[in-house]
Amino acid sequence: MDLDYLLAIPSWNSVGILVTFFTYLAIAGSLIPAKLVPGVTLQDGSRLHYRCNGLLSMLLLALLLGVGAKMGLLSLTVISERGLELLSATFIFSFLVALALYAAGCKSRNQSSSLKPHVTGNLIHDWWFGVQLNPSFLGIDLKFFFVRSGMMGWLFINLSVLAKTIQSATLSHSMILYQMFCLIYILDYFFYEEYMTSTWDIIAERLGFMLVFGDLVWIPFTFSIQGWWLLGNKVELTTAAVIANCFVFLIGYLVFRGANKQKHDFKKNPKALIWGKPPKVVGGKLLASGYWGIARHCNYLGDLLLALSFSLPCGISSPVPYFYPIYLLILLIWRERRDEARCAEKYKEVWAEYRRLVPWRILPYFY
Repeated sequence: MDLDYLLAIPSWNSVGILVTFFTYLAIAGSLIPAKLVPGVTLQDGSRLHYRCNGLLSMLLLALLLGVGAKMGLLSLTVISERGLELLSATFIFSFLVALALYAAGCKSRNQSSSLKPHVTGNLIHDWWFGVQLNPSFLGIDLKFFFVRSGMMGWLFINLSVLAKTIQSATLSHSMILYQMFCLIYILDYFFYEEYMTSTWDIIAERLGFMLVFGDLVWIPFTFSIQGWWLLGNKVELTTAAVIANCFVFLIGYLVFRGANKQKHDFKKNPKALIWGKPPKVVGGKLLASGYWGIARHCNYLGDLLLALSFSLPCGISSPVPYFYPIYLLILLIWRERRDEARCAEKYKEVWAEYRRLVPWRILPYFY
């Protein structure tokens, strides 16, 4: 085997794929018709606006790749054949971008909420967590751009893996289930892309290596582990296992999307009906109806069930495909405790009343 492959040394081809991908997303994001969504109001009263056209950008790219493959201009299996090269190239790119963001942020004299530098003097801390809230490049909001890139990258890694299994005549029910679940999840993400503008990562986290790496490396290359694993391992599922897997995905999707939609709708219109009834609100601030009247962080339960459904098609012969749901469980428990502490500090007695009214945290985790 080629030593460069073992060492995962980036090739010029892998660099070219990344440059082409990012260039396409930058151009498509700027030119394709978009829904202009206002972000949250920042401390200085300003609001960023986001061009939400990720779904159209993704579908157009899929069409262009399909046409290119049909004409013999490119191979749909190139990503699955250069996975490690792309992984290392993307990691190096993330590292360099974080350094550039740190350097540009430290030099900035902008005092707006979006670009005001938050420098602690600890180089590692500032490089890791970032020093600016919403840095941009050529008019492109980088935080929003990177998370879009990661989600879209996950899809095209999966599609390349699928093309490889079809080419090698090893397509299985397990691969079809995995691909179908991920496709629905990613399409749903881009259909509701505007909801991303009100998430904690977008409104509160500064852009440093942690978010850049998470968006560009962790999401596409970790979330696709199951597909890579199925590429080299054959799994035979019983009919009962297929039905159970579909049931886990369906419940996870309904809880995840339903909870996030209710929260987003409530932020836009606090009087919007929840499950056909006026919402119950604690202290005029906290939603205690619908999914949010069942558990304080029930969207995390949906996220966990979805992650599990992506892994179940791989069977139980190896723990490798379950890396994502196990990691996610640890992450969400940490986030849930972080959220509890932040909400207790922010809302004080209102949060105490909400906790009394909604005692469940992440079902079936009782406090």
